[in-house]
Amino acid sequence: MRKRVVILGLPLDENSSYLRGPAEAPATIREALHSGSSNLCSESGLDLACEPGFSDDGDLSLPQGEKAFDAIASAVGERLDAGARVLALGGDHSVTVGTVRAFAQRHPGLEILHLDAHPDLYDEFAGSRDSHACPFARIMEERLARRLVQVGIRTMNRHQREQASRFGVEVVAMRDWRERLDLRFSGPLYLSIDMDVLDPSAAPGVSHREPGGATTRQVIDLVHAIDVPLVGADIVELNPRLDPSGITAMCAAKLVKEVAAKMLASP
Repeated sequence: MRKRVVILGLPLDENSSYLRGPAEAPATIREALHSGSSNLCSESGLDLACEPGFSDDGDLSLPQGEKAFDAIASAVGERLDAGARVLALGGDHSVTVGTVRAFAQRHPGLEILHLDAHPDLYDEFAGSRDSHACPFARIMEERLARRLVQVGIRTMNRHQREQASRFGVEVVAMRDWRERLDLRFSGPLYLSIDMDVLDPSAAPGVSHREPGGATTRQVIDLVHAIDVPLVGADIVELNPRLDPSGITAMCAAKLVKEVAAKMLASP
């Protein structure tokens, strides 16, 4: 059966702890993706413009509060049950709780590769357990993933180190990222990319800029190196309000092409 990849926008930023704006990202990423300044060819040679397995289901209309996660899980689950692989466009990083709930129900033994400047492992942040600073604590509490590997981290404090130890999270700090990072997974794999994993020189349009980050090339090479079934992914935390030149949106669009192509080609 031919693989399908569906883009699904998740315009939610009510759980952002600092600035609003990521809810506007799905539309901005689409605009960059279809800009006349580029094309839809991935580096693998797959032209998404000619690929019948690649489609866009638009944005969800999301309720507020915890119901938003339920709505995300339900919508993603429907597409998974129809045989598609879902590439979600956030939104703040809290949306990953909803997407992973759907994937975990359908993919026992799910592993997660999480690229981010921040581990997002707070038990709660500013009084909220739904904060975008907390999604991976919720995911690991609910035992939604067999394994969580975080790469690019450069803001880990004592509490989050304790959380990482508690949940058995494997952390590759940014300072330890090598050009050919040897990560081995057994799959199925879910990939979550926070745009602030990139250095602000490459992606300034994020709410929480953290210098000393990855290059776009490093992230793309890591995506290309995935050799297990990539069953789902999200790209989150672009803030168009802080991206007047559109460079961060173009980086996100580039990642959409490379991730979608990998999802279509992977087992």
